[in-house]
Amino acid sequence: MSRLILSLDGQLLAEYNLNKERYTIGRYPDNDIRIDSPAVSGHHSLIINILNDSFLEDLNSTNGTYVGGKLIKKHALQDGDVITVGHHQLRFAEDEDIQEREFQKTMVLTPGQHRFSEAAPRPPRQVAVDAVATSPSLPRPPPAAKLQVLSGAFAGREMELVKTLTTLGRPGVQVAAISRRSDGYYIVLVESADPTDFPLVNGASIGPQAKQLQDNDVIQVAGVKMGFFTL
Repeated sequence: MSRLILSLDGQLLAEYNLNKERYTIGRYPDNDIRIDSPAVSGHHSLIINILNDSFLEDLNSTNGTYVGGKLIKKHALQDGDVITVGHHQLRFAEDEDIQEREFQKTMVLTPGQHRFSEAAPRPPRQVAVDAVATSPSLPRPPPAAKLQVLSGAFAGREMELVKTLTTLGRPGVQVAAISRRSDGYYIVLVESADPTDFPLVNGASIGPQAKQLQDNDVIQVAGVKMGFFTL
């Protein structure tokens, strides 16, 4: 279970377990996390929990919502993130005994940057046996997987999905996140210029909920098509 730890000027004020899907943060009494300060808007920001992922959204607050000192509109939260609302701080923490690993830095594909390698022929499938896979007390890890760009300037480039959370798309246009779970890989919308415009999987909209990916699925995010392959 994830937690938010509220503090002001280094003094711990409260701790909240994020065991619901939605949490509002703000000055008004109807918020799940109330911060009674004139620097905080009535309904300042929102946290949405989808599966084991948590996303922070600013609700057009007067003074803005910051993560790590940077102004954000929407943000995929990672373990250790410090959210600033007015003069207060909220540290986002994940319980290590529930999460497989702490979230790593996300990567957004932009026209000017990429971290792909040139495409290579897909190797034949191999059956591997290790201590984790054979242990009855631990969940079986998902197979390794990669994305291959199928359209646009980076067509043919590949990226292995080694992070717990990887974001794809163009900020301000459409951004999606792929999360790596014990039972597979899931894609969910993070932000979109049009709130009704969702990423596509095999030509069909994924809608507002996370969708599990299957081998050879074709994903479309911000107009770019990518193939999802397990290795």
